[in-house]
Amino acid sequence: MANIDLSTIDLIIILVYIIGMVWWALKHVSNKSSESYFLAGRNMKWPVVGFSLFAAGVSSSSLLGWSGEAYATGLAVFNFQWVSVLVMVFFAWFFLPFYINSGVFTMPEFLEKRFDKRSKYYFSFITIISNVFADAAVTLYAGAILIQLIYPEASIQLIVIFIAAVVALYTIPGGLSSAINAELLQAIMLLFGAIILAFLTYNAIDNWDVFYQNFENTLTLHIVRPMDDPIVPWLGMIVGIPVLAFYFWGNNQMLVQRILSAKSIDHGRKGMFLAGALMVLTLYIFIFPGVWAQYLFPGLENPDQVYPKLIKELMPIGLIGIIIASLTAALASSFSAVINSASTIFTMDFYAKISGEKDTKKLVKVGQLSATVIVIIAALWAPHIDQFGTLVKYYQTMVSYIAPPVVSVFFLGVFWKRATATGAFSGLIGGLFVAVFLLIFKDRTFMADMHFLLMVPFILGASMIITIVASLVTKPSPEKVIESMVWKKSLFTKESMHLKGVVWYNNYRVLSIVLIAFCFLFALLYW
Repeated sequence: MANIDLSTIDLIIILVYIIGMVWWALKHVSNKSSESYFLAGRNMKWPVVGFSLFAAGVSSSSLLGWSGEAYATGLAVFNFQWVSVLVMVFFAWFFLPFYINSGVFTMPEFLEKRFDKRSKYYFSFITIISNVFADAAVTLYAGAILIQLIYPEASIQLIVIFIAAVVALYTIPGGLSSAINAELLQAIMLLFGAIILAFLTYNAIDNWDVFYQNFENTLTLHIVRPMDDPIVPWLGMIVGIPVLAFYFWGNNQMLVQRILSAKSIDHGRKGMFLAGALMVLTLYIFIFPGVWAQYLFPGLENPDQVYPKLIKELMPIGLIGIIIASLTAALASSFSAVINSASTIFTMDFYAKISGEKDTKKLVKVGQLSATVIVIIAALWAPHIDQFGTLVKYYQTMVSYIAPPVVSVFFLGVFWKRATATGAFSGLIGGLFVAVFLLIFKDRTFMADMHFLLMVPFILGASMIITIVASLVTKPSPEKVIESMVWKKSLFTKESMHLKGVVWYNNYRVLSIVLIAFCFLFALLYW
């Protein structure tokens, strides 16, 4: 991959941005209590929640990956964005109110309130492991590779330590408040840099007639693909992506934690919709530049070279510093989100429950200590990812296989009051066994050539069946215990009465319909 040469001006811009980001984050330190440290006092307004969700959900590795996939296969990768937004709307309508009203700190804690400790500890364990060894380490490694383009002589280990130290500098002492306020700045920088590069890439195409002729008889500019498509077969878009999207946006602690910080259900919903709108816009600022690069720089051996190639060839002095700073922003926000997620789960779901500690100041100290340990472990593991790439790829795939059972239990827990604690735990463990079996023995079954997205409904269905059967043969949960955790039609009716007096632009249902229409408009344009 071609190295990126930085001018003194670019270096100054990057340095000023990093210093400014740390200063801004430390200015918003909030660590007086466990609620202020882990959930920013549950006082965040919707613009901050929305930008924070977007920044935490878009890492530098995914950004480079989106443009690389677009360069290699076209717009199919956009299916993961627009379908996810539909899922985000569904989540905001039905699940978000339960999450905020329950007063929980973590998603595993929600499972405990609805079911019991067994489900909580299972989900807590797999979340921490995936946070530390997959999410955090991969984010650090991707960031190190990016910085190596600028300083090829620097070692991966040294770069990883530098990145980890900078992010830890404001995340550990300041908690979620520092992280979220930093992410607000990071999201703005990320969007600004990406829009500039997208504009320059668009203007670099000198003959649009030739551009369209090149793709006239291909699927490059279409999102709906045949069943044998290696990226997103059309059926996988319908039955696979929604499940994984719900896990990512509705069960993933590192993102849901930002929703839990909202000052109200309304602010949480509007923040979710803002993040969704920004995700739709990634089509033009992250994905299309990869497609345009097919015309500008044909024949690149490694699609991951695309974004750095565009930066090197199209960005003038000064603007290179801005785009590198924006990529740094994506990296920092993702890593910070992972640190907060893992430390919150360890402190609130393990330490506080097992020790019985209720002193909020002590819980904050434990959270800071656990965050420090998480940073150290991730920094030590990250440089070895390339060496053990195959194992990590299998591990990440296994985490994806684990998602459907978790989604099924959350879904049944909210929409089916007959779901019991034993049923939920049986569904989680049974679904895990089915997932691991398919992961190991898939090639020996009729599913050998089946795309992964088409595997998702099988795992989801198996977990649901196990949960339902086990629930029906066990004693129902007490009505009083689960009443506030299960959706009822009366809740919808009551809310409808309340919304009658709300002006349309403050009505979350109207806003959600606009967002859905927005999604389908973009989808139909490139169907």
